[in-house]
Amino acid sequence: MGKVTGFKEHRRVAAPYRDPLERLADFQEIYTDHDITRLTNQAARCMDCGVPFCQSPDINPISARSGCPIHNLIPEWNDLVYGGQWKDALDRLHKTNNFPEFTGRVCPAPCEGSCVLGITDPAVTIKNIEMAIIDHGFSEGWVEPVVPKSRTGKQVAVVGSGPAGLAAAAQLNSAGHQVTVYEREDRIGGLLMYGIPNMKLDKKKVVERRVDLLRREGIQFVVNADIGDGENATLPVTDILSSVDALLLTTGATVPRDLQIPGRDLNGVHFAMEFLTKNTKSLLDSDLQNGNFINAKGKDVIVIGGGDTGTDCLGTSLRHLCNTLTNFELFPTPPPERAKDNPWPIWPLTFQIDYGHEESAARFKKDPRIYSISTTEFLGDEDGNLKSLETVDVSFENGKFQNVTGTEQTFDADLVFLSMGFLGPEHYVSEPLGLELDKRSNYKAEKGEYQTSVSKVFAAGDCRSGQSLVVRAINEGREAAREIDRFLTGTTELP
Repeated sequence: MGKVTGFKEHRRVAAPYRDPLERLADFQEIYTDHDITRLTNQAARCMDCGVPFCQSPDINPISARSGCPIHNLIPEWNDLVYGGQWKDALDRLHKTNNFPEFTGRVCPAPCEGSCVLGITDPAVTIKNIEMAIIDHGFSEGWVEPVVPKSRTGKQVAVVGSGPAGLAAAAQLNSAGHQVTVYEREDRIGGLLMYGIPNMKLDKKKVVERRVDLLRREGIQFVVNADIGDGENATLPVTDILSSVDALLLTTGATVPRDLQIPGRDLNGVHFAMEFLTKNTKSLLDSDLQNGNFINAKGKDVIVIGGGDTGTDCLGTSLRHLCNTLTNFELFPTPPPERAKDNPWPIWPLTFQIDYGHEESAARFKKDPRIYSISTTEFLGDEDGNLKSLETVDVSFENGKFQNVTGTEQTFDADLVFLSMGFLGPEHYVSEPLGLELDKRSNYKAEKGEYQTSVSKVFAAGDCRSGQSLVVRAINEGREAAREIDRFLTGTTELP
């Protein structure tokens, strides 16, 4: 696909972000405008490989990410972009992905880790091309609401409006079912709205634009709807179940992993998602003028844990004008190249520099990360405010962490953000239904079937699989919609 000799003629040139110091002055998206010439050349690098591993399914979704979870037709739209056929490329992209404007911005691109060209050369810039296709489609007016020609009379409720919920709603609506999506926050989007900061995914220009399209296609959205039997619940989940033909739970994995060490209850120790959610809400409500957020301005900030969420805490703290910024990583520094036990086409576990690391280095002249370090205690003042924390270096041997004697240190800290992953879903939605859970406390439902232990109730996304990627949540939402359609009608034409 692409140009037969393109991979020999063009080197990989990824789309640049805006200058780090420039973008630190605002919460606008970090991306630059699309360069059509560069994108055409990059699409030309797509090889005529015998097996396009980039679009192949995961080898093992839990332990070894590879390929595209939604099976994007990557070689096909690369070839179309190379040939200047952007509208056809958009049609190919939408065949497998309801929301390429989301994945083109926030997906870590396991497809690129599995690119056949990546065996010997840097991979094709698949993610850049995907984002350019959908952005070009919107700018040209090609992305329009598609209203079903007829309705089945079946009612489906979706609890949770993150990527899995929205994808399922879009697919079920296209099959003619009447879909209502319930969201406990004040805006639709779930993780897309409040879990990912604005500089990575613009809420008004990108997220709300797609939600408006879905609304115009006939999907109903209900915000401030806390479903279940929790303290703040506004509507019993059993009432919803009794009024619909099928119920899909896409509530996410929202229980964060805690760090239960001395001093945990000091003022200034927060979960990462609390920090990110409050910041985005205040940004959207008042451009941060109402003060209803955790302000890192002038503070010594330490982020414990890495990943996308940890990086987002770095980027947000920098935009607040924090005084210092440090990122603790428990594991050792990743190698610069693939290790022998990390072969292609599995995701490369190599040293990466994300946008927050680049921004921190631009401001403080150093990478913020410290590896192989463990926090042992939070220390505060007489008023209960965090002032510092104590650490020890660790070694990782035979699958276990060991403290290294004599490496104890103390770090000044006014704010600490815990970014250590998530344990599973909250259960005030599932408990009234009596759902069976798996050993990791997720809603038990087989992959590919999505039916829970309760009739008419399905589950998809992180609440079923555990914490994962936006792109995998979209895949689960689409597949769950297919199975719900089959459940409701006895057959299905959904992919």
